[in-house]
Parts: sequence; structure tokens; C-alpha cells
Amino acid sequence: MARMGGLAASVAGNVALAGGRELASGRRPKISDLVMTPSNAARLTKQLSQMRGAAMKMGQMLSMEAADLMPPEFADILSSLRSDAHFMPPKQLKQVLSSNLGAGFMKRFKQFNVHPIAAASIGQVHRATTKDGRDIALKVQYPGVRDSIDSDLRNVASLISMSGMLPKGLDIAPMLEEARLQLHDEADYEREAQFLTRYRDLMEGADGFTLPTLQEDFVTPDILGMSFVKGIAIEDLATADQSLRDHVATELIKLVLRELFQFGVMQTDPNFANYRYDYDTGNIVLLDFGATRLFAPEMAGQYKAVLHAGMAADQPALRQAFIDIGLYDDKIPPKIEAVLLNVFEMAMAPLRAGGVYDFGNTDLLGELREAGLDMADDRSYVPLPPVDTLFLQRKVGGMYLLATRLKSRVDMGAVLAPYL
Repeated sequence: MARMGGLAASVAGNVALAGGRELASGRRPKISDLVMTPSNAARLTKQLSQMRGAAMKMGQMLSMEAADLMPPEFADILSSLRSDAHFMPPKQLKQVLSSNLGAGFMKRFKQFNVHPIAAASIGQVHRATTKDGRDIALKVQYPGVRDSIDSDLRNVASLISMSGMLPKGLDIAPMLEEARLQLHDEADYEREAQFLTRYRDLMEGADGFTLPTLQEDFVTPDILGMSFVKGIAIEDLATADQSLRDHVATELIKLVLRELFQFGVMQTDPNFANYRYDYDTGNIVLLDFGATRLFAPEMAGQYKAVLHAGMAADQPALRQAFIDIGLYDDKIPPKIEAVLLNVFEMAMAPLRAGGVYDFGNTDLLGELREAGLDMADDRSYVPLPPVDTLFLQRKVGGMYLLATRLKSRVDMGAVLAPYL
């Protein structure tokens, strides 16, 4: 609470100062432009990296999903949150390992690297070699994270409210409640272990992917042991051969469609840190199944209706499909409905390409951003989609963003053919 209060006061002071300068110059500034400055981003990053938990998770989501909606300096500063949290000091790490694996836990290892290979919002990952020679990655949860989720989200909600950036009348309580439940799920390492095993079963026989193998003797509420899987960061492929970039984006988009239409279960966190690439095997590496979400069976049918209506440009059918999903109701003002349908038309462009779509030669994300900002300026009606839809949109948006970052070319006609 102290960190959040100090952060809010500091940001508010910067906003007041910058706003005063703008008004003195005869300009009427937008609150979003005053809040989203590089200096405020630096303050935000520093505080969130130390707070971890739900607060840092918010920063990670901003860094990845809103990177194209903010100044490059702001996005670059926040991007350090993806896998660069403040890690536990050795004494604290030892306490967590001892309480979960026993006082003599070091006897179970030939080697244990005290310095983590990754540190994020809920835990950090260590590489170790067991006594019987297994090369494993051990995810260790920060102490107190589960207990702090509820209060962290309350404080984040207060900060959002204080910023004045939300439309009046928008009730984000349902979304925050789902975010709270999702974070509790992500902090449940025994649950994640179950979904890792489930995904390995679902992906059995699927060429081109590698998933870690669960190490059941290293699973507790605060510890998750997996086989170590090597690979480079997926973003590092931005300079790879075009054919490889095309292949990676194509396979990941196919996977999203399989998750929705075949599996009925989806890993909903498209953080780039959850994907790696192994040049030796030519496989895409899938990591982190804490944010896995089950979808109701009828959801696949509803989205097939959206897909069919969208591909046919059948607006009456599309309107009904949106109502069925809960994107909006029949009370929506015509002006807002027209904006939403226009945004959807833009998002459908890659799907309607009917062949290869060049994500590297389009300003689709920029166009979607501008349309979204225009809609946000009209605060007379604020639709809040069902939470499952928000998580799905988050994953789809993450794949659009990744394909754009890699400048990939994807044969969307071939990718969609099995579902049309």
C-alpha cells in the first residue's frame, strides 16, 4: 500500500506539472498523454519489479499487450518486467526450498544454480542437476505472493481509479474478480503441474513443439519441477530467415485455433517469455501453463459462428453472433455498434486475405489502436465483454503482435480451412 501510495503521488505530481505546462502553452492535454510518460514509466517499472505478484503482473501485461499503444520509450522501460523481476536473496530462497523440500534439500542435487535463469511476477526459475542426473528447471514461488494477491489487486484498482483514465460508469469489478481468480490459479503450482501434463497429452504426436516433462518428485504448492528445455527467446527470431519466421508464426496461430476449437482449453498468457525456439530440433518450446483456462463446449460453436459471419461479411449474422457471445446487447447505441463492427472488420483483414498475409507490411495494429482510442473517447456506452472472451482476445491479440514483431507471412487461408 505504501509503494502504491508513493507511486500514485509521484505520478500525480508529474501529471499536474506537465498538465500545467501544456495549459500555459494554450493546449488542452489528454490525461492519458500526461500519465504515460517515460519518467512515469521508469517509476512504475521500479516499483512493480520490487512488488512482484499481482502488481507486477499488471506491468507485464501493459508491456506486452499495450506496447503499440504507448511511446516506444515507455514500452522499452516496461518490457524489462517480462523476465527481470527482483529475485530472492539467497537466504530467502533457502527458506522456501527448505520448507518445501526438507532441511536437507541440497542432498537431492548434484548442482543447484543459486542465481535464477528467469525471475518474473510470481516466481523465479533455477536450473539444477538432481542426484540421479536429471537436468531440471525448478520454479520457486516468492513467499507471500498468494497471500498478497487480493490486496495487490485492490491497490491496483485504486490506482487505476485515481488515474481518471477509465470511462465513468464502467464497472471493472467483474474483470478484477476474474483477474484475482486467475492469479490465484497461476500461483497454484500443483494446478499448473496438472495442466502441463494435460497439454503434453493433447500435444502428443504434434510435430514441431517441445514441452517440458513434469518432475513429480519436485512438485509442491510453492515448487514446480520440470525438465530443462533449451531454446532462445522467441523475439530473437526477428532477424532469422523469413521462412523460419513464417513457420513459427503459422504454427503458433494454428495452435490457438486448436486450443479453441479442438482442445477446449487454452494457455491464455501470450507473454513472449512463454515461447522459445530450439535451433537444434527446429521445435517451438512452450512454457508456463499457470494461466491455462477451460472453455465451455458451446464457446467453440459460438466463435465458429463469428468466423463464418465475418468471412462472409454477413453483418446481421455477425451482430447476432456478437450478442450470443455477450460482446454487447441489443441496447447498444448504433454509433458504438458501428465502431465495434468496424474494428472487427479491420481485425478480419488477415483472415480474409484468402492466401498469404504479410504481417510485416501492414499497420493493422496501429489502425486498431486508433479505432480503439476513438471508441474510448466516447464514454456514453462502455461494453465489457465476458471474461472468457477477454482472455481469448488477449491470446489472439498476442499472436497478432508476435507475427507483426517477426514480420511473418502466414497463409491464413490454409490455417483457417479446417474450421470453415
